[in-house]
Amino acid sequence: MRRQLGVNTWVWASPLDDEALARLAPTIRDWGFDAIELPVENLGDWNPGRAADLLAELGLDATVVLVMGPGRELVEADSATVADTQDYLRGVVDAAAAVGSTVIAGPAYASVGRTWPIEDRAAAYAELREHLAPVGEYAAARGVTVAVEPLNRYETSVLNTVDQALEALDGLGGCALALDVYHLNIEETDIPAAIERASGRIGHVQVCANDRGTPGRDHLDWTGILGALDRSGYTGPLVIESFTAHNATIATAASIWRPLAPTQDALAVDGLHFLRSLTDA
Repeated sequence: MRRQLGVNTWVWASPLDDEALARLAPTIRDWGFDAIELPVENLGDWNPGRAADLLAELGLDATVVLVMGPGRELVEADSATVADTQDYLRGVVDAAAAVGSTVIAGPAYASVGRTWPIEDRAAAYAELREHLAPVGEYAAARGVTVAVEPLNRYETSVLNTVDQALEALDGLGGCALALDVYHLNIEETDIPAAIERASGRIGHVQVCANDRGTPGRDHLDWTGILGALDRSGYTGPLVIESFTAHNATIATAASIWRPLAPTQDALAVDGLHFLRSLTDA
């Protein structure tokens, strides 16, 4: 099936601001992308109203990703930290609604890089549901889904696999799963099977090579992955997410220590052409 294809602005810039978005968005549209993914590292980094006008003028759809930096926690954290994190997530929902995104995606449970032994996982997931529920309700009232992303074991202790995410989010309104092929490649023994187990619960999908580089320049079974997404009922966009090595904060968090393509533009364009060759077949 022909899918919308998008790209995250992290491929070039972090944090995203109005100037960077105005520079990147026309080129992304001209390359042939259908959507642009906007990270909200901190509320106010970019103006949602201005972004909405720009994307409408260009005919680009938007998706929005949340960022769990240091101090953003919903599990095993004090009440003030949880409340601040919930306020941040509500602000991301508002930004998404303003630009027409029906999803905010990311690890909405703990800061990236925070790892610790979880002795009572059932209790941790109950705490997550308690603290995420009001955010999910807020999002649902605004036509937005909170797509919760499992990360690999080196970036979090909370949710690493599809099955863990399904267990943690069971019965939680306004929430779905965000699947990132990079993390699936590390944590799942059978990526297509894991995708199919999430049937009906997938809210967002991010793609890249197994090394975070260009989709298609890797060892991944893309035909199997896309077939599983079709069978799962997911009809949303596939968004290329990678990072520039020239930003200290995001590059360090994602362990990007070397270039992953000849240029950042090539990563996006070559990935687009590869994915389009599969989705248009």
